[in-house]
Amino acid sequence: MRTTLRALALTAALAPAVHAQTAAPVEVPARFVAGRVMVDVVTASGDTLRFFTDTGGGTAMLHPDVVARLGLAVDSVRMDGEANPLVDVPPLPAGSPFPLPGGPFPGRLLVSPPTPTIHDGYHGMLGRVWFAERAWTFDYPAGRLFLRAPGDLPPHDAAHRVPLGFKVNRAGQRTTHFPRIRIEVDGDSLDLLYDSGASLGMTDSAHAALADGGPAIRGTSFIVAQVFDGWRARHPDWRVIERAERGTGAAIIEVPRVSIGGYEVGPVWFTRRPDRNFHEYMSQWMDRRIDGALGGSALGYFRVTVDYPNAVAVFERP
Repeated sequence: MRTTLRALALTAALAPAVHAQTAAPVEVPARFVAGRVMVDVVTASGDTLRFFTDTGGGTAMLHPDVVARLGLAVDSVRMDGEANPLVDVPPLPAGSPFPLPGGPFPGRLLVSPPTPTIHDGYHGMLGRVWFAERAWTFDYPAGRLFLRAPGDLPPHDAAHRVPLGFKVNRAGQRTTHFPRIRIEVDGDSLDLLYDSGASLGMTDSAHAALADGGPAIRGTSFIVAQVFDGWRARHPDWRVIERAERGTGAAIIEVPRVSIGGYEVGPVWFTRRPDRNFHEYMSQWMDRRIDGALGGSALGYFRVTVDYPNAVAVFERP
């Protein structure tokens, strides 16, 4: 989750429509890299567009350099008092498994600001507008992503089914489509954003200290300073790496065991965030206050089916 407040405000009005889906799960070509999920889209002209996917991100976007390179026609839509560039998804070959973005601009992508981010090297982002009103299986151990029909859940015990919370308006309609999920750590329940895109870019010193053979940019989970500092005070044996994140200098903490969906898994690394980042900022887009985000450092243990229409997630251990 690295979306700016303006981007969230811009996309709050993008209420995705339900799209017809086949009964059998359809595999979407994806690569799972260190707890982060990438989707490669091959166009009809043979170009490959590499998208970073983020359930905690705003909308579906394409980088302006790609728009220029492919010669895509740019329209604009006025939202939040400003003109925002918009392009069609480039033509795809017949039978392409790529699900087009929904919302009021189906099959279209906003053109992202040309700002360097931790997601450099990717051609665009697929955020919550792409995921909303659909059902997905993120198979982290096998590195596979599936689109499912809503209600098509894998066989499971009720203990491994977790309700998801979504913010709704007075009419009961969902607005921002950011899923809230509850986990347990150290005997306490925590409400978090389900954030497949939570990412950590490690400093050289932190990467060397961790020495686990993984890349410097990886999936993480986030936790507010209030909780982070409480864990650290109560458990001085829990490993902490200071100045671990590039740019912010934030510390990370290794939580030995986390309870999610009726399972205990660990260790799980959490990156420290100021309280206001989630208690004030992100919580305004959620159905209740959250303390952070659950990302690839925890989700990587599971095969997770997330059914947005039915507000439920099913966790499986391979």
